[in-house]
Amino acid sequence: MALKHYYDLMSQPCRAVYIFLKLNKIPFEHRPVALRKGEHMGEEFKKINPISRVPVIDDDGFVLTESVAILKYLAAKYNVPDHWYPQTDFKAQARVDEFINYQHLNTRINMAMLFQNLAILPRLRNKPIDWKKVEGFRKGVGITVSQIDQYFLKDNRPFLAGDDISIADLLGICEIMQLYACGEERFIESNPNVNAWAERVKPKLAPYFEESNVVVYKVREHFMKTAPAQPKL
Repeated sequence: MALKHYYDLMSQPCRAVYIFLKLNKIPFEHRPVALRKGEHMGEEFKKINPISRVPVIDDDGFVLTESVAILKYLAAKYNVPDHWYPQTDFKAQARVDEFINYQHLNTRINMAMLFQNLAILPRLRNKPIDWKKVEGFRKGVGITVSQIDQYFLKDNRPFLAGDDISIADLLGICEIMQLYACGEERFIESNPNVNAWAERVKPKLAPYFEESNVVVYKVREHFMKTAPAQPKL
């Protein structure tokens, strides 16, 4: 029975799992879940994941949630190239784990919440942008980018966990694309080290990086046309 992948490419963790599956030629059934329509809150999906979140995989009855756990499982089961998540070099594995544990409360929360507070929540709630919250998350993004530069990419390290791409880079670049979706990519472009890392990662994920980010580009196009000017705080 083929692996089933429940996802919405609007979600950055879903994009990470999607790209990983495609790049490593792991066959799977597409099971799209439209977050914008609230399908993740429906009773049918809750039978699969009562927590109502994507991504989810169903591997012949073995249901697994959370993108980090999914990526580790896929790397081990499908014997993908070792650089993705080292299985025998424990120090190399620990370096990957270091970033993917760090990212939850740093890269992920700050970039996701900046995007949501600029592009999603005002529209859903039919309320103006809360610019004070936006500035708070902008500050968090700035700190995160600086930490990636000064720690994870220190000493000319080409990728977040070492000399080759790993699931750390995959998760990281998918989060960073949330900045692009809401016109906040200057945080990356103004940091030469982090920007160079991003430009190294993208071609490594071709052609599935562009394929998975089509929805991001559409969101950006709409946002840039409709976003209100920020008032002076």
